[in-house]
Amino acid sequence: MRVVILNNDFRVYWKDRLFFLKQYLATRKIEFYAIELFGKGSPYAFDVYNNNEQWWACLFPEKSAAEISPKDVWEALSSALFAINPDVIIAPSIVFYPGALGIRWAKKNNKKFIMFDDAMAGQVKRQFIVQWIKNLITKQADGFWLPSPNYLAGYAYLGPTKLLFFYGFNCIDNQRFKAGSSNPMNHKTIICVARLVPIKNIDALIKAWAKIEAAETGYKLLIVGTGPTYNNLTHLAAALHLTTVEFLGTVPNEQLAAYYHKADAFILPSFSESWGLVVNEAMAAGLPVLLSDNINAAHCLLKEGENGFTFNARSTQDIENAILKFIQLGAASKMQMSLNSLKEVDKLNYEKMGVQLTDALVKIHAQKTKYTGVLAWIMINRWNGRYNTKGWDN
Repeated sequence: MRVVILNNDFRVYWKDRLFFLKQYLATRKIEFYAIELFGKGSPYAFDVYNNNEQWWACLFPEKSAAEISPKDVWEALSSALFAINPDVIIAPSIVFYPGALGIRWAKKNNKKFIMFDDAMAGQVKRQFIVQWIKNLITKQADGFWLPSPNYLAGYAYLGPTKLLFFYGFNCIDNQRFKAGSSNPMNHKTIICVARLVPIKNIDALIKAWAKIEAAETGYKLLIVGTGPTYNNLTHLAAALHLTTVEFLGTVPNEQLAAYYHKADAFILPSFSESWGLVVNEAMAAGLPVLLSDNINAAHCLLKEGENGFTFNARSTQDIENAILKFIQLGAASKMQMSLNSLKEVDKLNYEKMGVQLTDALVKIHAQKTKYTGVLAWIMINRWNGRYNTKGWDN
């Protein structure tokens, strides 16, 4: 069997997944290829990668989506797919170029199509007609690769179906972040790792932290990351006369685990996260987590009171209360939370991802090709997808 995975780009977390899957699937006699569309314009442009793998291609390494017409993207992708001739295509939601064009190529060439998505249906508001078209095209997929079973409710519109749903792609290399010994949980430090953009809601965290500092808890807050709101946030901390908030800027990925190991808990106050893989990182490092209830990873990985606490991102009081609840725990309770985080995050790992994907590929490859109705066929051939990442920041 020959399989290709498509995406706008494969930066940050996807890179390690691809290398693992290439090796893992080869042991199952499955050829694996990767195609990314754009080398420029990614929200994760800070992650520079010079790709030299023969099985992994970037179609427009020196251009962004804004510089290329949908027609040119389609022609380049079609050519690359014909050269590989895959049995199964894996691609993101059809709202994006690789999903929309990937399912078009699959249907035109009698191939199978798997869609992966980590955005819950209710988190994205669309006009009725736009949502109807998206649903119609999405229904033509042969399988869905989701982060966890709690995403399944968002696919109720498919009705009774024999479509295959499987899970687990939102995982990281847990071993990379694990400490060599248990965390003593006495650093009196809480860490936040995030791109500094409005949707991460770091200003509310800083305002809440002003109350934590005033309560003389002895704790400090480390903020790792950079972005367009960096200056505003440092100015806010200065205006509030905070002395226990430290901005570390960008930290190289290979050094990040060391900073987690010097903290006692992780916090992320985002207004929205389609998943939030920094949560996996923090938990793999043995940290209890304090998370906004708008973070999808929280609904899968956080067990309230067992390995952390959730809060309302729109309430600085609620953020403050969650932090204080953790700080006021005894040493033994904090240590147990650390152990619970390690246990929970180990439910999502590369090996389990490989097993689930392999099982799904074998089943889908063996199925009959799905019939596509005339209306769906028309929509698939008219819809090109797009590259709109504004919602990732604001």
